[in-house]
Amino acid sequence: MEVPVYNLTGEAVRHVEISDLVFAVPFNEGVVHQVLVAQRANARQGTASAKTRSQVAGSTHKMFRQKGTGNARAGSRRSPLRRGGGIVFGPQPRSYRQAIPKKMRRLALRCVLSAKVRDGELKVLEDLTFAEPKTKNMRQMLDALGAVSSTLVITNEPENNTIKSARNLPGIKTTPVNLINVLDILSHQMLLITEEAVRTTEKIWGQPLERRGDYAPV
Repeated sequence: MEVPVYNLTGEAVRHVEISDLVFAVPFNEGVVHQVLVAQRANARQGTASAKTRSQVAGSTHKMFRQKGTGNARAGSRRSPLRRGGGIVFGPQPRSYRQAIPKKMRRLALRCVLSAKVRDGELKVLEDLTFAEPKTKNMRQMLDALGAVSSTLVITNEPENNTIKSARNLPGIKTTPVNLINVLDILSHQMLLITEEAVRTTEKIWGQPLERRGDYAPV
């Protein structure tokens, strides 16, 4: 598959060939959904905690005698029925982690990258370097490329000037190519990726995984 390569002024300077194994994969909604749910679940700290009636402060002495007062019978002040009492079935610290097979994660990433290419929401940049960190230069580059909404800027290596130029722009996020994930890609409408980062993506995510039991001949 061939895609145009743009410079910082938004002009298409040439076309390059990109791997169909990474950027032309049919969309698998079930796999993408499962990986996305797992990624969001794994980001949860799981530290929410509520005190039960055995953990809250308060006397366990019976509040008043059982009969003769005209009130409803009552026991401890820690009862969940009373203000300041314990919580029934409240949240307790737990792990929300979900294990996702490596093949499934790789397929989901290929699916979302391919969807961006099909929808025309992925643009390859010839280079993305700034002489100095300046938000104005980043804004002009994004406007020239038509990236007017949320945009994920992917570079091959962390570029300090690029990061500093984009961090004050709402909806713009920069990330090195080895940290791209399904959640970030789906959370941004436009993807801007350098040509060098495309080659790294093909190298990392374009290699088929060996099946269990497949061994190289001795």
